[in-house]
Amino acid sequence: MPRFSIGLRTLKTVAAVLAAMVIVDAYGATASKLIFAMLGAMAAVQPTFKASLEACIAQIVGVVFGALAGVVLLALPGSPLIATGIGIVLVITLYNLLHIPYSPSLPSFIVVLICTTPDIQPISYSLGRIWDTAIGLGVGMVINTLIFPYDNSRQICATVESLDGELLRFLEDMFDGDDHLPDVDEMTRMIDKMAGQLKLFSDQRLLLHLRRQQHDLEIFRLCEGKARELVAQMEVLCRMRQVGRLSDENRRRLRECGATIRDERPLELLTELDVVTNYHVGQIMTLRQELLEALGSVPAEERPPDEG
Repeated sequence: MPRFSIGLRTLKTVAAVLAAMVIVDAYGATASKLIFAMLGAMAAVQPTFKASLEACIAQIVGVVFGALAGVVLLALPGSPLIATGIGIVLVITLYNLLHIPYSPSLPSFIVVLICTTPDIQPISYSLGRIWDTAIGLGVGMVINTLIFPYDNSRQICATVESLDGELLRFLEDMFDGDDHLPDVDEMTRMIDKMAGQLKLFSDQRLLLHLRRQQHDLEIFRLCEGKARELVAQMEVLCRMRQVGRLSDENRRRLRECGATIRDERPLELLTELDVVTNYHVGQIMTLRQELLEALGSVPAEERPPDEG
């Protein structure tokens, strides 16, 4: 049964919407004012600071674009429905021609409101909607940036810890005494996932913790680099037709990590295959230790709760 939970971003969105509606209500709330303030507040509460800025730009561009189109179309002769249809075609076409990377739904919505509302004052109405949207965006940005800002440090740390578990399973499978060699696809997928999480982390701006964020970002990037080096070493082992015998030192290091090694072949007369195998296993164990040491420098108490 799936676990039901309400995430922080959901609560922040509710807080942003209610605060924006209270502010708009102070100068005479109408349904239209509240809707645009709500849309602005919801748009601004994004997972990262960069995404919030992009959402704000998209909202302002959409409102201005739709307002200008509505004002022009309302001045033309013809029925409101015809003006609305022309306006939507115009908005979508211009968005495509100008390669505007935002949805044309908001400006189309404004065109419909202006063209189909009788006795509307298009210029004052348009300016009002820009103002209402700006209030919502401003409130949403403040709440999203200052109140429990999104921080996916926990997810990155969990991915690194999962990588370590996958590494030990890989080595157990590698030295389980049979001729089947494991693959590293799962670890590659985990590293790609970590790279995506790092992108999110770098796009955020923890205004009250910029120094800590920069420190953690450097550590996480170091972890990603070590993880990719690990995979490269493991891929070399996987390309070998068979693996050599483990040295006593590597066998000891693996067992100290909790790995179960079933390959009990004694290392007597050293072969080239044994040397190559133990070199790469030694590199893997050293990189693993460096990876865990780097992760350990991120204080656990600074890792935030999950967003939703």
